[in-house]
Amino acid sequence: MNRVITLGVEEEYLLLDPVSGHPVAAADAVCKAAGLQPALAAAEVQHELLLAQLEVATPVCESLNEVGGHLLRLRHALGEAAQQSGCLLAATAAAPFSDAGPAVITDTPRYQVMYRDAQQLVEEQLINGMHVHVGIPDRDTGVVMLNRLRPWLPVLVALSGNSPFWRGRDTGFASWRTVVFGRWPVSGPPPVFADGADYERRVRALVDGGAVRDAHQMYWHARLSERYRTLEVRAADVQLRVEQAVMIAGLVRGLAQTAVWEHEAGGPLPSPLPEVTAASSWHAARHGLDGSLISPEGKPVDARSAARGLLRHVSPALAAHGDGEQVAALLEQTLRDGNGSRRQRDAVAGNGLPELVRFIAAETTKDAHARG
Repeated sequence: MNRVITLGVEEEYLLLDPVSGHPVAAADAVCKAAGLQPALAAAEVQHELLLAQLEVATPVCESLNEVGGHLLRLRHALGEAAQQSGCLLAATAAAPFSDAGPAVITDTPRYQVMYRDAQQLVEEQLINGMHVHVGIPDRDTGVVMLNRLRPWLPVLVALSGNSPFWRGRDTGFASWRTVVFGRWPVSGPPPVFADGADYERRVRALVDGGAVRDAHQMYWHARLSERYRTLEVRAADVQLRVEQAVMIAGLVRGLAQTAVWEHEAGGPLPSPLPEVTAASSWHAARHGLDGSLISPEGKPVDARSAARGLLRHVSPALAAHGDGEQVAALLEQTLRDGNGSRRQRDAVAGNGLPELVRFIAAETTKDAHARG
């Protein structure tokens, strides 16, 4: 390999009341408190669509240890700022409790327009994702990566499911966030593109045709970034624990590198039918690791077997980046202990629904090394 594929991670969090568990519109107060902490740079923390959310972005990283270190630092700093502001920082991908009242929108022109366009959708956008950016030399290479990792996106959804509760009830889904986000005009698994120019042409057609306001509303599970020279994989829920976020980031980089190698070797482009990929993503969101997905050939496949198949697929790329042992161990840990949705349900089964928010907040800022 001639170069290390760089990566960065964005995570979205909820701000929750420690007693009721309801979302709290405290982003301004938390950002003000966070601004007093030397551990945070101003560009690392941003407001999100709703004032009960915040987003962080790591610097550009070359190693997974860098990713994990930055995420833990950011979570600790924001967690402390949230406590100072009377709320809890929660790395859960859907608000487990909500009074379903009017949401408080962040006061920017873009967000206000989104609210006018889709009021109910915006008010229910109490969901949080994890976005992995991998560096690309050009848009054509980004499309090569996008096309070839597309069949594996449902496996990432299954591994990352961390949003089982909504408005005080178990939804029965591992990733309720995936379902909520799927209601926007452009969402779900992306189509196949011929090259970078084809991507730009089709995005422009959606914008010019009025289907979406701008290119930032391409809410596909993976897309080319409009801000950075990166491929952005958005299929994952925000992760309960930092080490699971590191695992997802490693798998995404492995998929990106494997795609480039396959393309350079002239390997055939896997092109599962779009309806098969969409259906597989739905099943991944519904069952997580506890059910089956749909293979690119349209046949049922056990989700855990699919996850191990993904690991085999990217193992050479993981090894080339020095990530092999770390990602393999984290994946086996996830298959053993369950993804975030399973651990949330286990916590409720053990301690009851009222303790869920405190469990999530504790997991959000817990250091993996402290668990042994």
